[in-house]
Amino acid sequence: MDTENPSAPSCAESRNAGKNHPRAGGLTHDNARHTTRFTVIGNHLAQHRELSLLAIGLGVHIQSLPKGARVDIKSLTARFPEGAKRIAAALRELESHGYLRRERSRIPGGRIVTRTVSCNQPGHRDRRPSAADRAPGAATPARPKQRAPRKPLPAVPRPGYPAPALLQAATDLLAGLRRHDSRLLLSACDTAHLAPGVAAWLERDVSPAAVRQALTADLPPEGVRRPAALLAHRLTVLLPPPPPFRAPDAPPQAVRYGMENCDGCDRGIRSPEPGARCRDCREQSAAAL
Repeated sequence: MDTENPSAPSCAESRNAGKNHPRAGGLTHDNARHTTRFTVIGNHLAQHRELSLLAIGLGVHIQSLPKGARVDIKSLTARFPEGAKRIAAALRELESHGYLRRERSRIPGGRIVTRTVSCNQPGHRDRRPSAADRAPGAATPARPKQRAPRKPLPAVPRPGYPAPALLQAATDLLAGLRRHDSRLLLSACDTAHLAPGVAAWLERDVSPAAVRQALTADLPPEGVRRPAALLAHRLTVLLPPPPPFRAPDAPPQAVRYGMENCDGCDRGIRSPEPGARCRDCREQSAAAL
């Protein structure tokens, strides 16, 4: 990062201030040449048309860091004033446009870890050198085999009322699955995709323990090739029906009640009156008596 870049063009001289031209009031640069502690950033990132400003800034910061620096959500949240949700969303943007990729590898001891790789020029591995780049008489190098694009994850159910506390409980449940089975290690992007599906189960008054059992039971003995896809499938095909809520004097075909927040944990539930509690909170209150 401290290498001088002699090929960078020098700054063009600005026009004389006295000349009347359309851009007289636009941007000008007061530049000094860097000789130490600088990073070369491509304009394809700095002026990206689709990335958010937060994602561009975060991408520039990550490219300026040395090898081995921590770029997980917790470390970045401690470094910057933006919250974890905004930083996670910016990381997903950079990953979707190829500036970040996550690689899983096994370390001594058998544990699987996820490493983040920063790409300062997405797609550069797939580009063949031109004839001008090859020495005379040199054989044309074999083009590296392109990896087939990864299929998108299956859609998952959505909660009727996606309260922040409900989605956070779903995210925590998914993050804890690896403690029950190390094969269920999910990336931040996969967790964000699956969280609404888990929230839909919790909203239907299914306990977290029951959701965890449905997701981790009877996993294939030969291993799980793509854990997130398996979990998305189970969240969809095993989704239980909504719990019945009836008024004491209502006929059997009574309609379901609207959504309310649990008075104990703020989970979205259906209740005939405000201030009601979900089944988990009711059971905890009864156990405390």
